[in-house]
This record gives sequence, structure tokens and C-alpha cells, in this order.
Amino acid sequence: MHRAEHVRRLRETMAQQIADVRRTLEDLEFELVEEERDVARLEGGLSALLARMLGNREERLERERAEAVVAGERVDGHRARLVQLEADAAAAGAELAELAAAPREYAQLLAEKERQLIRSGDPRARALADLGTVLERLSADVRACEEAHQAGQGAHEALGVVLRLLDSARNASTLDMFGGGLLADAYEHGKLTSADKAAWHAQRALDVFSRELADTGIAARPVMPKVDTRWFVDTFFDNIISDVFKHQRIEKTRGEVNRLAQWVRDTGAYLKERRAELLAERAQLLTRREELLRPA
Repeated sequence: MHRAEHVRRLRETMAQQIADVRRTLEDLEFELVEEERDVARLEGGLSALLARMLGNREERLERERAEAVVAGERVDGHRARLVQLEADAAAAGAELAELAAAPREYAQLLAEKERQLIRSGDPRARALADLGTVLERLSADVRACEEAHQAGQGAHEALGVVLRLLDSARNASTLDMFGGGLLADAYEHGKLTSADKAAWHAQRALDVFSRELADTGIAARPVMPKVDTRWFVDTFFDNIISDVFKHQRIEKTRGEVNRLAQWVRDTGAYLKERRAELLAERAQLLTRREELLRPA
């Protein structure tokens, strides 16, 4: 019964995550079509002719191609996330199907146990049965806290990877503002691309964390901010103004990821405290059980 309830909550949370990803994917697929259309215009047609006349066709084409590549990577990332979430939901559905008989069997067993206790005539029997029910629930709650805390640690580690990469990109951006040149641009681009890839892993870890939190009664839908790898196309127009804008965008994203990491830490601390409270309550009930079982 506890497992069925746990899986049911997980599936409900995953259903919400799937709906969110599908909505995001629709927007991203539309953006990808627009980016590819911009590339096609510059590869041939009136836009290409005007760009040639202005002498900036190659620069604009390189920029639009880069933005189309990034848009495609985002679509691929969300599609992969959707496939994984749907697989997890299917697995949860299959497990619930296996547990479908649990409520009926549990009710039958409880009824039989009740009849036995009533026939026994021992006044301690009812108290022991009630204690057993509470202890089972407490044990399930402790496991839920432990599983959520472990998932939170995984999410925090994944966020830490993203933050370290953004820190490196920020340092390169700072250097670039003071004349770092192409080497600083290339290093910054590499770190931002790596941060974007790490962000997908972090989102996956946050998805798992939110599902485990749902089992403890906490509803949350943490979402990673975008790591805008399109910034690197600014290197084609490298100047102090574009360098400052890049630096500000990196700082903004880093701040959002850092706040998300802080929320994960705070939630983990609450789970640890809650687990300690549950264990203390369980210890008291075990003591009471021993007292009831002790011979008169």
C-alpha cells in the first residue's frame, strides 16, 4: 500500500513535468523553424542580395547559422528529456498495475487481523496493532525523506558542475573586457557550451528531486535557466559594449543557478531535520511497544 501510494505520487508529478516539457518543446520547435528560415533567406533570395550589397552577408549568415545550431540543440535536449520522462511514467504505470490488487488484499488482511484480535481478548492486542500501523507509516515517511534527501544531493552536485563552468566563463568574460582577444572568446565559448550541456543533466536531477519531494508532501517544479550559448556569436562584433553585455548575461544566469542551488540546500536541510523528528517519534513508539510486550 505504501509503495503504491509512493508510485502514484511520482506518476502525478511526472505527468505535470511531461506537460511542461511538451509546452516548452512547442515553443522551441517554433523558434527553430524561424532560425532555419532566417538562414535560408540569407543563403538565397532578396535578403541575401541586400546583405551582399551591404557587405555583411557572410557575418550575418554565420550568426544565423550559429543561432540555428543552438536552437536545434535545445530542441534535441528537450526531446531527449521528454523521452526519458515518458519512459519513467510508463514504468510507474506498469508498477501500479502490478500493485492494483494491494488495496483489496490489504483490506481483507486487516479484517482478518481485527477478528483475531477481538477473539484473543488480550487488551494489549489492540494497542499493539495500532502501534504497528503507526510504525509502518513512520518507516515509510523516513524512507521518503531519505530518498528525497539523496535525490537533492544529486541535484546539488549537478548544479555545482554548472556553476563551476559558469564561473570559468565569467572569468574569461572579465578578461575579455580588458582585451582578452580571440583566445578569451574561444575559452568563454567552450565553457558556455559545456555549461549548457551540464544544465540538461542538472534539469534531469531536479526532475528526480521534485518527484521524490512530492512523496514527502512538498510540491515543487524547479526549472533550470537557459545558458545562452548564442552569446559567442558576439565575437563577430567584438567590442567593449558587446563584451559588457556578455558578462552581464553570464552573471545573470549564474545568479539564477546559484539561487536554485541554495533552494536545494535549504530543502535538503529541512528533509534532514524532518527525518530526525520522525526517527525520534519512532524510537518513542518502539519503547512503548517493548513495554506492552514485556511480561507482567
